[in-house]
Amino acid sequence: MNNWIYIAIWAAIILGAFGYLWWQGQIQRLANYVAETREELRKCSWPTWEELKGSTALITIMVALLGVFIVVVDRILFKIFIH
Repeated sequence: MNNWIYIAIWAAIILGAFGYLWWQGQIQRLANYVAETREELRKCSWPTWEELKGSTALITIMVALLGVFIVVVDRILFKIFIH
């Protein structure tokens, strides 16, 4: 029985918050935002599968090169300042 009371209290809180947001017009603003976002996303030009694979490979290579560069510089500075 305690679980039902707990659930009812939380349901009342959630419904109260939803009602307050509805009264303030926030729900309509959110719906307009979502609709405008969907409209803007339709205007976007999305990359082809080949372009996406090429960009992903390039980013992976660049991250690996940056990692190697940081390791090399770290070891050089460690040898200079610690030993």
